[in-house]
Amino acid sequence: EQPYSVKQVMEAVADLRPTIEIPDSRYSDFTKVGKAQLLADNACAWWLVIGQAAAPDWRFKDLRQHQVQLYRNGQLAGEGIGSNVLGDPREALTWLVNNVNFRGETLKAGELVTTGTCLIPVPVQAGDEILSDYGVFGKLRMRVAR
Repeated sequence: EQPYSVKQVMEAVADLRPTIEIPDSRYSDFTKVGKAQLLADNACAWWLVIGQAAAPDWRFKDLRQHQVQLYRNGQLAGEGIGSNVLGDPREALTWLVNNVNFRGETLKAGELVTTGTCLIPVPVQAGDEILSDYGVFGKLRMRVAR
């Protein structure tokens, strides 16, 4: 069986949703622990804030070049670009779909998949106001409660 193409995978995606990932790690510097330890640490996954679906024309945008800005308490705290997600978020998703398929499993309609982060995680603490600006895809706000 041939692997799915990026085009085939993208045709199966219902929508793109701006998301803020709040990572947490057991390691003081997760960037230096290596892949195996990072995976054992659940890839630093902790919380996920999911925004509204972007307008359908997202399919025609170059996600590799898409810029994202993160503001903490009104101050620019980080900037990123789609190519930080394994070169292209669409390629990352296609790799995932094919890897899951190779193992005899499938992703089902309606399942949420995150392809990875566009920017380096920014430390946050209780009380911080976070704004993630995804440009034409929208903005997402949150307040850190704990």
